[in-house]
Amino acid sequence: MHLAEGPARWALPVFCLGEFLRVVTHPRLLLPPFTVEEACAALGRVLASPSLVVLTPGERFWPLLTQALREGHAAGNLVFDAQLVALCLEAGVSALLTEDRDFDRFPGLHTIRL
Repeated sequence: MHLAEGPARWALPVFCLGEFLRVVTHPRLLLPPFTVEEACAALGRVLASPSLVVLTPGERFWPLLTQALREGHAAGNLVFDAQLVALCLEAGVSALLTEDRDFDRFPGLHTIRL
C-alpha cells in the first residue's frame, strides 16, 4: 500500500499484469479464485496509482533479454524472470521488490525483500 498511495515513483513490468490475472483466477492456486471481473477490478485499482509507471519493452529490450538469459543461466520458467530483469534494466530500475530468490542470479538488478 505504501507504494500505491505514496508519492515515490514505482513501476510494474507489463508482463506482470497478465501474470497477476493468470494467478488470481486460477482455480488450482486460489480457493475460491477471483472472478475475471474481480481480478480486473483489483488490478484496475493498482493501475490507478498516480505514482505508478507501467514498463513496456523498448529498443534495448532484446539485447538486454539475451544478456540476462546468458548471465543468469536462465532457461525454462526462469525466462519469464529474465524478461522482467531486462525490462527493469532498460527502464533504469535499480532495485526489484520480490520474495523470489531466483532474481538473485541476475547481475545488475538489486533485489529487496520485505
